[in-house]
Amino acid sequence: MARLTLAVAPLLAIIPLATAQSPVWGQCGGIGWTGPTTCVAGSTCTVSNPYYSQCLPNGTGTTTTSGTGTGGALPTGTSTAGLSVVALAAGKKYFGSATDNPELTDTAYVAELSNTKDFNQITPGNSMKWDATEPSRGTFTFSGGDAVVALAKKNGQLVRGHNCVWHNQLPSWVTSGNFDNATLTSIVQTHCSTVVGHYKGQICKYSPPHSWDVINEPFNDDGTWRSDVFYNTMGSSYVAVALRAARAADPAAKLYINDYNIEGTGAKSTAMVNLVKSLKASGVPIDGIGVQAHLIVGQVPSTLQANLEQFTALGVEVAITELDIRMTLPETAALRQQQKQDYQSVIAACKAVAGCVGVTIWDYTDKYSWVPGTFSGQGAACPWDANLVKKPAYDGIVAGWQS
Repeated sequence: MARLTLAVAPLLAIIPLATAQSPVWGQCGGIGWTGPTTCVAGSTCTVSNPYYSQCLPNGTGTTTTSGTGTGGALPTGTSTAGLSVVALAAGKKYFGSATDNPELTDTAYVAELSNTKDFNQITPGNSMKWDATEPSRGTFTFSGGDAVVALAKKNGQLVRGHNCVWHNQLPSWVTSGNFDNATLTSIVQTHCSTVVGHYKGQICKYSPPHSWDVINEPFNDDGTWRSDVFYNTMGSSYVAVALRAARAADPAAKLYINDYNIEGTGAKSTAMVNLVKSLKASGVPIDGIGVQAHLIVGQVPSTLQANLEQFTALGVEVAITELDIRMTLPETAALRQQQKQDYQSVIAACKAVAGCVGVTIWDYTDKYSWVPGTFSGQGAACPWDANLVKKPAYDGIVAGWQS
């Protein structure tokens, strides 16, 4: 997951025909926009900010609130079913939320995070990453991760380890060390085995993280390997090195490769399929594919379920690992309604695929969402608003599990 930075794939190809029109919810204008500037019938191009205009269904362009999360005239969620309750009833292992250590001082936030009717799983957003766990070579610290795991232990919640090897949030000693292949291989082995091994069996049956995002975001959007210190030095072998080290450190944990923009079929998803096939053919341990699902309102891929099935056909499980569905601010009733439907669609796709074991949202409240800090003018991506009030998205998740 790229909490601090996340590469953004092109949203729409440039359409040369003057008669081309943007679909409902598509972009139709803004500074620098070179795509279509008219909308399909039944929608109107509505200015959100100088950089973004969007095709909104007719009659829905009126702002009903400032978008600050106060609710106001906007619709809210009404279900009390419990998100993990309905996920378990649908035959899945969990429904969970990411969290981060600074949030754990917010008592109201922690109270809901600890509500196991909604969340029976937690992912530490940042405190198990390389910069947090091995800030200098050979010196490990686990205080941040331990705090999240302790909360999960108290609540009887599962933990997802996140992550071992990622191109981002690396200490400078890793990125600027000019290590040769053999040395960096040893560094990766030591880091993964130490971090994964630290949490092995620590908390009864809930303890080791039940799964680990061992490799995070290895591909570019076109399916080529991402250029980073690991690939540039070790080639693609760094993936096998890390997975083998993680397996040796905790044979019981499920080992995942996690990435974004692999929700639908395409070049990046195909690259993931080919990587898993190659690993399995070489006897490298790989148990699952993490589909991050940082999505946009009105743009859930129509091939999501088919793609999940494509992954599970490889003999691995899948999980939706970082789900949020952002919109261009300010919020409107129509955007919230579409967001509800989008959450329902994602959950229904997971439910329909036997090998999709669970879903984690990338924090449950807009109060702590990473989206506004990364995507200018966008936000409101979570099922709870900034005041911890349920949005219609909550009801959409419930409907997805119960459909």
